[in-house]
Amino acid sequence: MSKGASISGFPEWLPSERVVEQRVIDTLRRVFELNGFIGIETRAVEQGSSLLKKGETSKEIYLLSRLQEVGHESDTPIEDRLGLHFDLTVPLSRYVVEHSGALAFPFKRWQIQKVWRGERPQEGRFREFVQADIDVVGNGDLPAHYEVELPLVMVSALEELRAFGLPKATVHANNRKLSEGFYRGLGLSDIEGVLREIDKLDKVGADEVARLLVESCGANEAQAKACLALAELTAANGTELAERFDVLCESQAISHDSDAYTLAREGLDTLAMIVDEAAKIRPGSVIADLKIARGLDYYTGSVYETFLDGAASLGSICSGGRYDNLATQGSKRYPGVGLSIGLSRLVSYMLHTAGARASRVSPAVVLVAVWNEADRVQSNAIANALRARGIAADVAPKAVKLGKQIKYADKLGIPYVWFPAQAAQGSEQNSEQNDEATTEANGETPGDEVRDIMSGEQQPADIKSWEPDTVYARQTVSLKA
Repeated sequence: MSKGASISGFPEWLPSERVVEQRVIDTLRRVFELNGFIGIETRAVEQGSSLLKKGETSKEIYLLSRLQEVGHESDTPIEDRLGLHFDLTVPLSRYVVEHSGALAFPFKRWQIQKVWRGERPQEGRFREFVQADIDVVGNGDLPAHYEVELPLVMVSALEELRAFGLPKATVHANNRKLSEGFYRGLGLSDIEGVLREIDKLDKVGADEVARLLVESCGANEAQAKACLALAELTAANGTELAERFDVLCESQAISHDSDAYTLAREGLDTLAMIVDEAAKIRPGSVIADLKIARGLDYYTGSVYETFLDGAASLGSICSGGRYDNLATQGSKRYPGVGLSIGLSRLVSYMLHTAGARASRVSPAVVLVAVWNEADRVQSNAIANALRARGIAADVAPKAVKLGKQIKYADKLGIPYVWFPAQAAQGSEQNSEQNDEATTEANGETPGDEVRDIMSGEQQPADIKSWEPDTVYARQTVSLKA
């Protein structure tokens, strides 16, 4: 096949880059499972009716068509067509409903899987990428303490990734009930619209958001200014947050007796609890940020965005929130709370900005040399014996001169080359190869030997007892000096 042009937004990592990605995945899975989360995988496609549940993101759905259907797709309603999932939360809601009888609730799941979105590709943003999610889903109800625990698990996981060049992460939290109650208290009715525009603050700035609130959401200038004032509200703890919020409500004539204030206060109390409880466990890891809106329709309570110190251009790298109505079955509800990491964005940052690199391309510790093709069975037996002891081993692809076999190992970063013992009556090729390997002074045929490529040292070795250096044995990820 001839070399084709790359397709924008669909990354393909080189082998050494894939090592970094795999270490990130392994690290996240380890942290998630340490906290009791159970791994699942859902299908890549969902019905359009499920995918459309997430509001504006529906514009980014990739719909599937068979070749013979091209040009006739309009015959089938979008709700009945299949599309690639663009996140892992909507598929989870369907999965929970379908398998509710087989799950233990609260259901704590982790999921690391590819998703697809038809958005404009740019640095760190892809059309095909890997997400890493954790969610807790309840049956009928879900305790609020999970709204503290999940962001702390994510912070713990992201802290582990600092070894690969990731800066310190901080979760910014808000509550949709707080925002909605305040907006209703101002007299606004297009709450979803206001939330979507406020969610653009970091991207387009306060002046542009104020204009959008007036033009798209029916706000007047005073109401738009009040929405921005809420977004700018900051506090060091829950008590200070409540005090400053009440001052803002009084300035806008929002009565404490109103339904709007009651709703806002419910959200504020939850947010205050999250910030204060998180501070007891990991101070400064979760802060209140009232401009966080999450412009996605299904969030009903707490919402989160996560930012990295000194990496503003990346924006939020981990987001989520509480959703009470996404998964339903008749009158039964399965409320949940979850967070999602854009894993491919993090890997791109680690590779291209932080300089993360793999210690070697191949996971093999040893390359077993082949004297000639007739002896390959001997080399394979040695490799299998090493593998049985947990030592990753590969076999040279061709019985070429040893120098070329060693060069092949070095290109892959394999630190050791194993030379099998030669038969007493070797072939002419064996004799030539022997000039490159170590022979005993008395002329006897040597046993197995292993060469350390980095030091050049070569020593006798026994497949039953030989052990590689513990540092060499590990395929690791480090940062460029």
